Amino acid sequence: MDDKPTTPTAPDAGQAAGRTTFERAPDLPAAELDRLTDDIVAALKTVFDPEIPADIYELGLIYRVEIDGDRFVTIDMTLTAPACPVAGEMPQWVEAAVGAVGGVAGVKVDMVFDPPWDQSRMSDDARAALDMW
Repeated sequence: MDDKPTTPTAPDAGQAAGRTTFERAPDLPAAELDRLTDDIVAALKTVFDPEIPADIYELGLIYRVEIDGDRFVTIDMTLTAPACPVAGEMPQWVEAAVGAVGGVAGVKVDMVFDPPWDQSRMSDDARAALDMW
């Protein structure tokens, strides 16, 4: 993995209401980082908790995405509840989805529970899908 620092960047306005932190290597071309970020977000939006009709990105389960200078992606994610029945499988789904993105060298998913997830992390899209206004 690259030991060079990454620069935090804000996600685009449409991305989970800005609840995901993006850290991107400053030595990669901006256009490539933008494409990787967009493609990673699109891949995350293909992963769903089987019991909830909203993707994990819009639910706010993705806390941090780091793209290092070697294009290795590290993701901090959580679950809606620590006892989630798919807790053992969901990180593998995320690794597979993001690992399929062109240009990604590898993926590591870390499960975190601090801070605990709550409904305030959901985007408006997730709230609409779940009728939670």
